[in-house]
Amino acid sequence: MNGKTWKKRLRVALTATLALMLAVPAGAQTREQARRIYDRLAGVPPSETLLNAMANNDGSDPACRAAGVTGARCAAYIAMEDPGFYNVTLKNFAAPWTNREFSVFVPLNDYVATVIGMIRDDTDFRRVLYADIQYVGRAGTVGAAAAAGNNDHYEQLEAGNHSLKDVLEPTTQSSVNGLPTNATAGVITSRAAFEAFFVAGTNRAMFRFTMVNHFCKDMEQLHDPRLSPDRIRQDVSRSPGGDSRLFLDNCVGCHTGMDPMAQAFAYYDWDGTAIEYTAGNVQPKYFNNDLNFPQGFRTPDDRWTNYWRTGQNRYLGFYGPDVDPATGYGEGVGARELGRELAHSAAFNQCQVKKVFQAICLREPESAADHRKIDESVANFENGGYRMKRVFADAAEYCMGR
Repeated sequence: MNGKTWKKRLRVALTATLALMLAVPAGAQTREQARRIYDRLAGVPPSETLLNAMANNDGSDPACRAAGVTGARCAAYIAMEDPGFYNVTLKNFAAPWTNREFSVFVPLNDYVATVIGMIRDDTDFRRVLYADIQYVGRAGTVGAAAAAGNNDHYEQLEAGNHSLKDVLEPTTQSSVNGLPTNATAGVITSRAAFEAFFVAGTNRAMFRFTMVNHFCKDMEQLHDPRLSPDRIRQDVSRSPGGDSRLFLDNCVGCHTGMDPMAQAFAYYDWDGTAIEYTAGNVQPKYFNNDLNFPQGFRTPDDRWTNYWRTGQNRYLGFYGPDVDPATGYGEGVGARELGRELAHSAAFNQCQVKKVFQAICLREPESAADHRKIDESVANFENGGYRMKRVFADAAEYCMGR
């Protein structure tokens, strides 16, 4: 074959390849990319019909039309219609938030069901920390009704392999667990959270695990020893082991921020079997070891203050309305108002996106491109009504492979 013939054939081949590429609808995926999207979101392989729809979609699928998406994002919305997305992917996504061991191997419970239901319904996900909301199985689905004293309802839903996509319905948390409406705070006051984080102790655990689960930060990362120590409780020794430097260099940095906000939980307890709420009366656990430093703060009520709106932790980006104009601190009463303060923050938004990235991409964000995608997805979350389905679709598109 001479050089001219070879070049001519190469031009013909390239022209044919280009024509084929241009014939593929913009945003369409290869079958392998579509399969990967479905596997990551639903946890099972797609049927041939679904695979064809995902690989060649034009946005006409009902789920895509409702969301106003095409291309890879449309493929993701098709995958999110599979019951496996709710029964497996979202269950495993939320389960570690409900226990101190961060284990995924826990029974379905009211906390997890509420997260699943809110994502399914594409509602403002910030409300997960402060709304009077709980998702339960449709009446008659299982024998046990949702109750504050046991987890039977949810365990029966899981044991019966019911499609959570189809059977979960929203109700008010107050109608299930007996809390006053103004004392409910989304998953913070769910039965599962009471059992895990309000049991024994001093209720600081609830604050710490809320930070870990919804800010993606543990207390050491929020350490700020320059804030005022005036709200640190009496049980914290100012000279642990006889050395005041330990308090000044270590303990104070966490407690200056944590103790004023954990005051929001002053009326809550879990007695081992039931939820307790003692409106107007601070739980005795707030006075444990009060002789360690009698001059310390003695909790009078559930009024909280967010000192983190100033100092080094202002980067967390709180933008809720409850601000004291004189000090710049966030102020409020009770768990519901604290939940709103935490949920209305840049840190909350960033954490949700990061958790989804890890769940769908099966790794931490590492490269500059990963972090640009995180920033883009955060912006989509904030500008799109704080809906989590878009976050899952963004992650699935990014990690579908090229």
